[in-house]
Amino acid sequence: MADLRIGIDVGGTNTDAVVLDAGGRVIAKAKRPTTPEVTGGLRAALDAVLAELEGGGGGRGDVTRVMLGTTHATNAILERRGLGRVAVVRLGAPATTAVPPLSDWPDDLRAAVSAGEAIVPGGHYVDGREISPLDLDAVRRFLDGVRADAVAVSGVFSPADDAHERRVEELVRAEYGLPVSVSHEIGSLGLLERENATVLNAALYGVAGHVTDALVTALAERGLGARPYLAQNDGTLMTLEHAARLPVSTIGSGPANSLRGAAYLSGVADAVVVDVGGTSTDLGVLSGGFPRESAAAVEIGGVLTNFRMPDILAIALGGGTVARPHAVGPDSVGYRITREALVFGGTTATMTDAAVSAGRVPPGADGWRDRLRHDMSEEIADILESAVTRADSMVIDAVDRMTLGRTDRPLVAVGGGAFLLPDRIPGVSRVIRPEHAEVANAVGAAIALASGRVDTILPAGESRTEAIESAKEEARARAVAAGADPAGVEIVDLLEVPLSYLSEPAVRVHVKAAGPLSR
Repeated sequence: MADLRIGIDVGGTNTDAVVLDAGGRVIAKAKRPTTPEVTGGLRAALDAVLAELEGGGGGRGDVTRVMLGTTHATNAILERRGLGRVAVVRLGAPATTAVPPLSDWPDDLRAAVSAGEAIVPGGHYVDGREISPLDLDAVRRFLDGVRADAVAVSGVFSPADDAHERRVEELVRAEYGLPVSVSHEIGSLGLLERENATVLNAALYGVAGHVTDALVTALAERGLGARPYLAQNDGTLMTLEHAARLPVSTIGSGPANSLRGAAYLSGVADAVVVDVGGTSTDLGVLSGGFPRESAAAVEIGGVLTNFRMPDILAIALGGGTVARPHAVGPDSVGYRITREALVFGGTTATMTDAAVSAGRVPPGADGWRDRLRHDMSEEIADILESAVTRADSMVIDAVDRMTLGRTDRPLVAVGGGAFLLPDRIPGVSRVIRPEHAEVANAVGAAIALASGRVDTILPAGESRTEAIESAKEEARARAVAAGADPAGVEIVDLLEVPLSYLSEPAVRVHVKAAGPLSR
């Protein structure tokens, strides 16, 4: 039973874990409540699947890899907790002084993160010409006057020419010994959104260290010599070393894991995926087995960013959502559902109760309906019936928004609350409920590939072909740095967009490479 993989996904309500064998079969699975400090639920879920594995004749020594999708980074930003102080350096004077760094940030987040901001001469135009020569002495003067845990460096059009960012990075590491977040590794061309993502990335270095230390410690305590990985927001994986440099990439990993897991469990590469949890429902679209990416700037904690994220629509509907006479949610009992929902002997009417009352009972829970009917008054029955109608309407509207008029795709229902969904939903061809759907997010983490991407501007003349091949090689190299086997890395996405109104013809090129993990 060698070469086993464990996938773990930390959600808002539950932490799920699965064990997959070498053939990709689920041989153990567990779902445990997510704890306030997050790591407690992770350890409990890990212990549960290990116990099931050993009960089935397997051994811990057979586990070779552990993949974790976590909400640590997202929670830190949303709660303004555990973030580092960042010195923000923009390379773009005198061209970019009209809108200072972090101008659109919420006051409390800016106060928690910023150790100071400076705009210094440097950066490039879109065609590669310098805006002004890089002034390293100005960088030194700024850094000499601030106390920071990390430095974030963003240059104008650095995805097209990263030379100035790299020179500042070398200076900071050599003379100040601080970790550096450089924007050409994180976001695409738009300066302000890329700068925002770069600063958040630098602020998360301490959080990333806590996550990786907790995971490594948890594995060591359980005698697991498996190699650990973290899931990132495009449904792929990265090594802990890579995650320590780019922790912002873990944001959005939960929905991406669910989409990848849904594709794997259902065998469907193009579909709408609806992941119903205890607190919310996430809707996404699979295209070629990978999450459709958002074309718009993504807001995180009140800050606009432009790094790649899955196109996700979240609605306040889950198994723990509270049902009232004329409303559904948006509040939820969350991980307290096993104490507070009516089907568990509690006193709060939830969407789980409403679904069970309507005959939508999860596998293995046949006794829930009898228990509910025994204690249900006529008033409660009316509330639950109304809640199902309202919830179905919410789902239908959300599906319509995600399908963009296409009705030929199936819908894959996953998540612990997938039983809430009706069997027929307008706007999709059919509803698929795959086996192990309740732990699809953990499965998605366990089967994920490692990836790398490049988003840049290249000349459109005679050197175009050579430049694109160079971009492909850079994407492959980034995939290998994230943990991919060099022999198995392939280009999975190549997009070219011609750019207008330039003195020399150019194209914007996005390249993504992915491959199986190295052994």
